[in-house]
Amino acid sequence: MINQYKNEDKTLLAVDCIIFGFDNEELKLLLIKRDFEPEKGKWSLMGGFLKQNETLNEAASRVLTHLTGLHDVYMEQLYSFSELDRDPVERTISVAYFALINLNDHDKELTESHSAKWFSLKDMPKLIFDHDAMVQHAIRRLRYRTATQPIGFELLPEKFTMRQLQKLYEAIYDQTLDKRNFTKKINGMDLLLRLDEKDMTSSKKGSYLFKFDEQKYKEKVMDGFSFKV
Repeated sequence: MINQYKNEDKTLLAVDCIIFGFDNEELKLLLIKRDFEPEKGKWSLMGGFLKQNETLNEAASRVLTHLTGLHDVYMEQLYSFSELDRDPVERTISVAYFALINLNDHDKELTESHSAKWFSLKDMPKLIFDHDAMVQHAIRRLRYRTATQPIGFELLPEKFTMRQLQKLYEAIYDQTLDKRNFTKKINGMDLLLRLDEKDMTSSKKGSYLFKFDEQKYKEKVMDGFSFKV
């Protein structure tokens, strides 16, 4: 049986990571400037090849940690890209993942050492190969997940204002939301804990800070809900 495998075609398998962050105003994407041919000097997603001793999930986590220094962040397998000519060097299938990270948590020096940079989704450059298609696929998946699970909270700091949360949803859906309706929907989720602390940077009166109820958050991730903009 094993000998039969040697006659089968061999194909390279890679993982590419679509890494989203949020700066309190815009949804951003972490890209690297490619330092080797083909397409040297152009912008790319961070990726790497699957090694013999790891699973796809382990490979994606390795790539993410190598670029950001982070562990245990939200990451989801997205889609497999297998067009015959997607890589001009050799036949390569790529399994794309998307990750959500807090911009304040990642290792900025490590990121800069890889010539990586955060781009607004509205101003991102053209990417190599089929990476633009990967990003668009990830945005659609993120919007769907945000409508059914509270995963968008992964992009926020531990404590946040209602305005920050609304700006996050507006960035994900790329549309302006009515403040009153948004607040009503969020409160209806019964996920937030209002703290006694205030953020005094936005006004003299200040804005109350919130954090999510961890137990209820986990339950909502498992059970889901419906959030329609």
